[in-house]
Amino acid sequence: MSDNLKPVPEGSGYVIRQNGELIGKITYVPANEGKVWIVNHTYVSPQHRGQNFAASLVEAIVDEARQKGVKIDPACSYVAAQFKRRKDYAAIQA
Repeated sequence: MSDNLKPVPEGSGYVIRQNGELIGKITYVPANEGKVWIVNHTYVSPQHRGQNFAASLVEAIVDEARQKGVKIDPACSYVAAQFKRRKDYAAIQA
């Protein structure tokens, strides 16, 4: 993945864009007075799948949650699968 194709914060989540085109996004809904983020959606455009964009979006949201002391409820099936694979995410799972 190119350096210019990194996740950037946008609204309640992160996006990856290239020349204005949406490549991928991840979103969350704050819960429990902002102490938990329910990560409810991950999307990567079909032509960009299989290039680790979704994983980088999950990593970005996990990094921010760690910095802010927030727990994540992985409601999105992709995020839930990543949490099962990545044991280092267990400490922030709600």
